[in-house]
Amino acid sequence: MEYMFNWKNDINKNELDKVINVIKNDGLVIIPTETVYGIAANALSDEACTKIFIAKGRAQDNPLIVHVSDKNMIKRLVKNINEIEEKLIDTFMPGPFTLILEKKDCISDVASAMGDTIGIRMPSNKIIREVIKESNIPLAAPSANISGRPSGTCIDDIIEELKDRVDVIIDGGKCNIGIESTVVKVINNVPTILRPGYITEEDIKKAVGKVEISKNLFKKVNKNEKVESPGMKYRHYAPKTKCILVEKNINQIENIKKILKEYPNACIIGFKEDENTFRNNKYINIGKKEDLREIAKNIFTALRKVDKLKVDVAIIEGVEKEGLGLSIMNRLVRACENNIIS
Repeated sequence: MEYMFNWKNDINKNELDKVINVIKNDGLVIIPTETVYGIAANALSDEACTKIFIAKGRAQDNPLIVHVSDKNMIKRLVKNINEIEEKLIDTFMPGPFTLILEKKDCISDVASAMGDTIGIRMPSNKIIREVIKESNIPLAAPSANISGRPSGTCIDDIIEELKDRVDVIIDGGKCNIGIESTVVKVINNVPTILRPGYITEEDIKKAVGKVEISKNLFKKVNKNEKVESPGMKYRHYAPKTKCILVEKNINQIENIKKILKEYPNACIIGFKEDENTFRNNKYINIGKKEDLREIAKNIFTALRKVDKLKVDVAIIEGVEKEGLGLSIMNRLVRACENNIIS
């Protein structure tokens, strides 16, 4: 690591110039977004994008998302935008929303995993937007983590594992949202959610009237199957410790107690209301049951705490697969490698 900058309060102009210089020279920058921290590099450079894959230990067939500063930059990078796509852009960008579009040749083939499409996102976080705007370079930026591990929502979560793999780290404080963007592709004029996120099915339906959900959200995708979105194919968001997801139902507490009998050296990732029930166990509180925004914000930090507790198993309380809960459960199913008690 060459530089570590603290931009929690302000973006320092001299430091910004150094960051831009690193990007222009195909370097790697850890940078905040409103969702999670990303490892960012020049999306137009094969060399820069290759460095991202190496730093993360990421499979080369797992495409990156390209971040832009404005709508004009989108039009520089993609071939066609239809009426539905235009409405989605105008409604949800800037924000935690990624749209799969047909890419122009200027975008690195490494970034698109040799595909014809690319995920485009316009973040609302002022730090990454300013870096993109001032450099005039779109940034490929997957989540800042070693591939397969939980995403980073604050610098403390990720600095030790990544500080020797990047050129610059920018500390912008804790991310506001905490789970990655919703990824959508318009298929036959219908938006299809490839990866759920903070923008929900209901939000998209209000904007354009129709929406579908990919059949792959909760299933294992064949290793030879080509994907257009991150988060669909590989083990994701997971601690090294075995995780068991207990789906939300009337027997949720009893099911957790049964698992504890089998695995007495366990921790629980659960809701504030249930903490007293398991007061004799190692407990990670992720928020109130009905506060899905707070749960989403805390889930990756909670998963990162698990390995430090030296337990045999992490038991995770699930939420309803509705609204933002669908996105939370998508991440938890991947973290638990489909090890679910229903």
